[in-house]
Amino acid sequence: MRGVTEEAVLDDLPLLDELMPWSVAPLRLGRAWIVAPDARTLRARWERLVAAEGADREALFRPTRARTPGSSVAALPGQRTGTVRLAREPGPCPEPVRLAHGPFDEQWLLPDHRLIDTARPELWRVADDRQLFVVEQGYVPGAAGPALLVTAALPDGRSPAGRPGRIRPLFRRPGGLEPNLAPGLPALLSSRYGYEVDPADLPAWAVAVALPSPAGCRVPLPADGEVWAAGVALGRELVEVQLRGARGGTRPRLPGGRRPYVRAAVPARPIALTYDPDEEVLSLDEGRISPVPAAAWEFEVGGVRMLEQWFAHRTAPAEPGSLEAIGPAGWPQEWTSELLELITVLALLAEREPERAALTARATAAGVTRGALREAGVLPVPVGARRPASVLDHQEEGPEGQFMLL
Repeated sequence: MRGVTEEAVLDDLPLLDELMPWSVAPLRLGRAWIVAPDARTLRARWERLVAAEGADREALFRPTRARTPGSSVAALPGQRTGTVRLAREPGPCPEPVRLAHGPFDEQWLLPDHRLIDTARPELWRVADDRQLFVVEQGYVPGAAGPALLVTAALPDGRSPAGRPGRIRPLFRRPGGLEPNLAPGLPALLSSRYGYEVDPADLPAWAVAVALPSPAGCRVPLPADGEVWAAGVALGRELVEVQLRGARGGTRPRLPGGRRPYVRAAVPARPIALTYDPDEEVLSLDEGRISPVPAAAWEFEVGGVRMLEQWFAHRTAPAEPGSLEAIGPAGWPQEWTSELLELITVLALLAEREPERAALTARATAAGVTRGALREAGVLPVPVGARRPASVLDHQEEGPEGQFMLL
């Protein structure tokens, strides 16, 4: 439109914060040793911690202002862990749970509230086998990569660079109940497109067309129902790739001739990760994996290459004598399997990027603006839609084994 600047057009695109209004800030773990790429390592670290006493245990624990071995806190919702002060009675090792430790890196976490500085209990209350989490990535000017990611594992919201984004559960209540959407939005879109819009389709659409901006993630809403349907279809495919078989989906696979394989075994303690674009070979010292598409190697989030970050999380040196220094004696076979799958995920997402960019341009050119949402009464979002829903239909154990008064 003549006279309208690109910045003005961008400013009139709805924010994800307006479409999925309930969001939670990233977790603040407080100590690195409670997260590891394998569950065995976490159990070994716990055994080392509880075997120590007094000042030694406190030094291993790494106290912060929020948590010390003497902290008294409630149990995390849905977790059977101790609430007696760690200094007095640690109890058995908490059963590790899957954690989305930043983008594209699923690791394991000790889900003990006594260990985590800020655990965001409201997220744990709605985490079940129906829930998905939409994770907004921190804004980095000019950086390539997706603005939104989706995970079935509880995310910590960690960003590789820039300020952290927000975590937005798909549902406000356990059991897949009450979609986290602006009230009236599905009805408005249904009336515009001439068919019923499923509330669960909006996150898929957002993954397909989201744009980063300094104000937060922008999600253009198309005026055309055919564009919406195409975007939802693409978004569902992108989400299924990111979920890696979770929630009943299929595990991502590249066609036979493009599938990455281990050509030379990964050594016990690889130090360097390098890539040969001519041969499409990823090398972990003398270990070799190919074919690895260049797009997978170059795939970035927040200006950081995902393959390099994944490797660094498993090989970075730790302070001798610390709990972080406890890890596998060698490179576990499951890490190689995870690396092959990560290469596949990044390659599949990268090859759909031109399609995603074209769809975003179509939706942005003619769409439902923030002004139109205000005229329809969808915006501003009611204050209650930004707060957690009341889901406390069971008792939760408070500090020192006492039940909380809810």
